[in-house]
Parts: sequence; C-alpha cells; structure tokens
Amino acid sequence: MLLQNIPDFSLPATGGTIFQSKKLKRKRLILYFYPKDNTPGCTTEAMQFRDHHAQFDALDCAVYGISRDSLKMHENFKAKLELPFELLSDSEEIACQLFDVIKMKNLYGKQVRGIERSTFLFDKKGNLLKEWRGVKVANHVPEVLEYMQSL
Repeated sequence: MLLQNIPDFSLPATGGTIFQSKKLKRKRLILYFYPKDNTPGCTTEAMQFRDHHAQFDALDCAVYGISRDSLKMHENFKAKLELPFELLSDSEEIACQLFDVIKMKNLYGKQVRGIERSTFLFDKKGNLLKEWRGVKVANHVPEVLEYMQSL
C-alpha cells in the first residue's frame, strides 16, 4: 500500500478526547505506531518523544502515539512517563489497517501478529512527507527530528 495523504479516521485518545485525523491540518503531524505500553522498547521510544517534545513543538509539529492497548492502559502509561502528548487506542486496528503496520513477527520463537514499529510524518495539509517502517528504537526520534529540521 502506498500512502500519500493522511487517511480519514477517528480514535479515542487519552485526556478524554477523540482524535480526528482530518481536523489536524493546522500543524505538522507525527503518528508513531508501537507494539505495547510498558514494554522496554516502547517505553524508551515514548520517553524519547517526550524528551524531544519541545523541539517538535517548536517545529509546529503535533506528536501522537498509537497502539492496540486500551485507553485505560494508555492513561496509566502516559501518567507514569509524564508524556506531554496524547496516545490513541486502536483496539479495533482501524488505523493499523489504514497504515498497514500489522505484521507477523517472531516472539520467542513463535509467530505472532503485531504492530511493526513505524512512524509517519505529515505536513500541514495532510500530505505524507516521510515514513519510517521497521523502526529500531535507539536513534529513531533524533533521526525524525533531524529530518524535520532539514525541511
């Protein structure tokens, strides 16, 4: 699937809000998909987005994390890590399907269906600027920030 514009979708978000993709065209937008709250890689990635949040904000960019976890799990994860951005609950895999991030993965020698860590950057008009798939956590957020600063 070749994604060029942000698809139209709505998901429940932390903070008692509803995320609506078509209403966010005043800012640049980062949507990052991650497998599961409170796991080592996902915690590190969320903390990196948190720690660089002011820099993304200065570039007029909103950040949202998306996983299949429940809103209650997201609220706890967000509070625990003091995340300054909202997390979206995609328990029905609506956005996961639109962005084609559900993959078969190896987990302890077993094949499991899960989210392939991926990040999507959109401009203020909802056009896809760049996507990162199969992300490795280590230097990912600084790489995204560097790319944005080069625009």
